Amino acid sequence: MLTTSTVFRAARTTRALQRSFSSSIVARVRRAVVYNANGNPAENLRVLSVPNTLDPPPPSTLNIRFLLSPINPSDINVIEGVYPAKPLPRNPSNLSQTDSNDSAERVFIGGNEGLAEVMEVGEGVQGLKTGDWVVMVKQQAGTWCSDTNVGEQDVVRIPKVDGRLPSEVDAATMTVNPPTAYNMLRDFVQLKPGDWVVQNGANSAVGQAVIQIAAHRELKTLNLVRDRDDFAALEARLTSLGATRVLPYSLLDPTVDKARAKETRTSLQSLFAGSPPRLALNCVSGAPTTHMSSLLGSNAVLVSYGAMSKQPLSLPTSLFIFKDLTSKGFWQSRWYKTHSREERESLMQELVTLIVNGKLREPENEVFTIGADQDDESSTHALREKIQKIQGGRYGKKLLIKFDVKR
Repeated sequence: MLTTSTVFRAARTTRALQRSFSSSIVARVRRAVVYNANGNPAENLRVLSVPNTLDPPPPSTLNIRFLLSPINPSDINVIEGVYPAKPLPRNPSNLSQTDSNDSAERVFIGGNEGLAEVMEVGEGVQGLKTGDWVVMVKQQAGTWCSDTNVGEQDVVRIPKVDGRLPSEVDAATMTVNPPTAYNMLRDFVQLKPGDWVVQNGANSAVGQAVIQIAAHRELKTLNLVRDRDDFAALEARLTSLGATRVLPYSLLDPTVDKARAKETRTSLQSLFAGSPPRLALNCVSGAPTTHMSSLLGSNAVLVSYGAMSKQPLSLPTSLFIFKDLTSKGFWQSRWYKTHSREERESLMQELVTLIVNGKLREPENEVFTIGADQDDESSTHALREKIQKIQGGRYGKKLLIKFDVKR
């Protein structure tokens, strides 16, 4: 089993190796954020440098360099070992894929989402060229790295709209959260302007995208969030994105105040004016979703795409019997698997159009740069501190990794 001291001894060895190479080799160092086994990301993740370059891309593949790679909640779950999708093992000496089952002879590169630039194109690749921006659609491709080789089917090109590209942050965060919001609003219920949608976790990245896309479609949104001291500030921020109403979970919770919960539901039914929500979006599960479901009208659909409370989904049987409730799940990774390249590109076109026209803002963010002159040990310490804050659930910004690598 690798201990922290072992990791840092390895990091010092890597630095010594780097100093022993000529400057031309050091200039081509590759770096990645890796882990050896599932566990606590704040303890398991480390920055690894390998002094080598990518080989020329084989046919039907591309060499790409990552510009920005976000850290999403699902990435943390993958490292913890509680997420269904798993990354492929890599050789720690050169970051190539390996079949080794020995934890001392393999690492896993974190990250499922990221923006990359095409550096070199293999024979037979169609529709992509050097300099294009691409995003990953392959699950657990290992985006927390400086550069890699990928299959042409594993990426989608970011198109220009009216000659404009989205920002790097927008593009880097485009393959998971915005399409999840877009597809859930489109695929489950036929909604028309003026219809209501209710969601929990409304301040999440998906929740904020739902608010903005719904506002663009002239849909009304009821947005439920955790109770917090700065609720007024959060309410103002979500309202500025287009939220119709924002409420804390406690107002609907009869175990907190039964009379107030009843009064809140009555007030909301009046707000709905006889047309209660027919679409509910759930990323929390547990009690908040049970209470949210009481607001739904007949023939409504509840779509679950997460379970941040780590509690099971519990819905009253009466909703299925008397209101014909339908409960479904959505996973954007599965959508990519079951849809063609043309459909993926069409989705990207729709999202980029929203972005460049100011209808979908980039999330509040912070870029964590792993500097070219920053050694693996200090980079690892800094990254682990960030991860620990993210695990606390109140970081408040999307954190993106950027590798500043000498070339």
